[in-house]
Amino acid sequence: MKGRTNFLLRKSFFLSFLFLFLLIGLLTPGAISINRPGQEESNPFFAPYGTPFETPPFDRIKNDHFLPAIKRGIELHQAEIEAIVKNPKAPTFDNTILAFDRSGQFLSRVTIVFGALQSAQATPELQKIAEQVSPLITQHRSNIYLNEKLFARIKAVYDQRHKLKLGEEERFLLEKIYQDFVRQGALLPGPQKERLRQIDRELSLLSLRFGNNVLQETNNFKLVIENKKDLEGLPQNVIDMAAETAKKLGLEGKWVFTTQVPSLIPFLQYAKNRELRKRLFTAYIMRGDNYNEYDNKEIIKKIISLRTERAKLLGYPTFAHYAIEVNMAKTPEKVEEFLLQLWNYALKRAKEELAEMQQIADEEGAGIKIEPWDWWYYAEKLRKKKYALEESEIRPYFSIDNVKKGIFTLAELLYGLKFEKRTDISVYHPEVEVYEVKEKDGRHVGLLYLDFFPRPTKRSGAWSGALRRQAYEDGKRIAPISTICCNFTRPTEKTPSLLSLDEVNTFFHEFGHSLATLLANGKYNNRFVPRDGVELPSQIMENWAFEPELLKLYARHYQTGEVIPEELIKKINNSSLFNQGFASTEYLAAALLDIYWHKTIFDQEIDVNSFEREMMKKIGLIEAIVPRYRSSYFQHIFSGGYSAGYYVYIWAEVLDSDAYEAFKERGLFDQKTAALFRKEILEKYGTVDFYKQYIKFRGREPRIEPLLKKRGFIN
Repeated sequence: MKGRTNFLLRKSFFLSFLFLFLLIGLLTPGAISINRPGQEESNPFFAPYGTPFETPPFDRIKNDHFLPAIKRGIELHQAEIEAIVKNPKAPTFDNTILAFDRSGQFLSRVTIVFGALQSAQATPELQKIAEQVSPLITQHRSNIYLNEKLFARIKAVYDQRHKLKLGEEERFLLEKIYQDFVRQGALLPGPQKERLRQIDRELSLLSLRFGNNVLQETNNFKLVIENKKDLEGLPQNVIDMAAETAKKLGLEGKWVFTTQVPSLIPFLQYAKNRELRKRLFTAYIMRGDNYNEYDNKEIIKKIISLRTERAKLLGYPTFAHYAIEVNMAKTPEKVEEFLLQLWNYALKRAKEELAEMQQIADEEGAGIKIEPWDWWYYAEKLRKKKYALEESEIRPYFSIDNVKKGIFTLAELLYGLKFEKRTDISVYHPEVEVYEVKEKDGRHVGLLYLDFFPRPTKRSGAWSGALRRQAYEDGKRIAPISTICCNFTRPTEKTPSLLSLDEVNTFFHEFGHSLATLLANGKYNNRFVPRDGVELPSQIMENWAFEPELLKLYARHYQTGEVIPEELIKKINNSSLFNQGFASTEYLAAALLDIYWHKTIFDQEIDVNSFEREMMKKIGLIEAIVPRYRSSYFQHIFSGGYSAGYYVYIWAEVLDSDAYEAFKERGLFDQKTAALFRKEILEKYGTVDFYKQYIKFRGREPRIEPLLKKRGFIN
């Protein structure tokens, strides 16, 4: 279903910890042997892991190992920085830039594991540790970026850059490191540097609290159903899943629905009880806005205030100007113009969809005006009416194992990759699977960890991260370890995990991020990808998900093994633009809300809900649609790495739609095109100018028309 986007669930969720570490170049590889008497035996971080491929030994890592290891990592990194500063020789690329790039490996080794667990296995104990770790890391980061002697050496090399005989990757690294230091306050006078330290420290804790509050609110709400009549309309597999959830909660004989997307969406689609739909939907959109201990509104006000102050200290009128300057878009004005251009198309289509659904409700004698909690219910009726397509008819062909097989098959067809399951590698949760990724000739590429299902300790949404990033050490490539974490529909006692079309799309998306991690082949540890280019590798993968040629290779009925019928494939593709007005509108509303939060100059006390309402009124959002993320649970921008950057998904869709045209022109599985995409985009990801590499791949600048066609905005 080309062009399909998620409702309520969005992809590639970069957590604040991981984004922070990426910024300071700490995600570097390697097993560093650090011996401290009495600690080597008890703390696995203080010695080589001694595991297959030097994977983290989760069976030996305990929560109380993190803080001592992080403190030691900070000490070591500080010593490495001090060695650069005190080098008596004149600054050169090797003794300053390269030395800086290679520093911090031990700290990275610890924090990357901690960050992964903080997102996927965030126990209360780990959350408390994070509250101690966050200010330590923030202070350490400030100590590096505001180190005047270190910056003086970096600037000395930068000032000589035109005289140095540097390769493309070396020149890019030098320019980006210098730019990072300037953007982190290296040119500020002393008092302003100190204020910047305070701001960064406060922001790190506020972002952490914001995310923890959303997690708590998500876990706290349960819709408990005792009367079987209230299940009317729900498919049996959805009922079974709710019964199993209830059983786990000690409520056997009842049914429980939650605000986790795999539970929420089917209920909104099928439940005839309108009042219960309203209760569940309202609980979802009110997370962080319940005037309780987990309310996020005051945190939002503080974050916005501090980000604005930070931007002004650095010479920018707003935080949006600061954040977007290093992206392809360059200015918030250009972003807003781009989003509003698409908004006009999307809103027109959404109004048409609403009218069609209202007609169905009227014909049925419902006697209602369609509200946000009705949209998915009547959209499902509309899909059945227009395309004779029901999701319950589709899911049996998309068991999670079959979809995984399809993704692996696509990677093999395009890049020659092979995936072999490993059972000898320690994981952080029993449900996690590990695959070794190999080239066609058997050479080791890296490892892929898959974590599919929701649990109380796991953040909502879906994301791809890493337990180790690719780099080189003594001329040898250090293989990466990629992770994919999702919150997909759980299996039941009667059925395996059967995915919705949106979940299938999400899996393909996150796998694209993993390919960027697995196939990276840069010489240096620091990588710099413009935020509005990050989603190209992921979003281009979505285009193949429902192509008939690929569907026939992986979509099989989980019971009979029957290949998905041609008639059903046609229905899926005929409905590819179904509900696209809604999907585009609720996404664009959130993207614009993000931009308005970060480009508005507030001259009085902020009222979070009033501001949100005013901005939605400004763009003309209809009452039947709520932004994909309301402010109070908008983790992408308040506890992730997408502040003033949620627009990047649609910006990158211009690129992915245009790039996919190359495959459509030459063949969907054309290996020459795939090899060029791998060489120019995936292998060089973050090591050279991203936009120039795109032009090398495509042979020209990207065009917006393929996106408009894919979304059904033009013919």
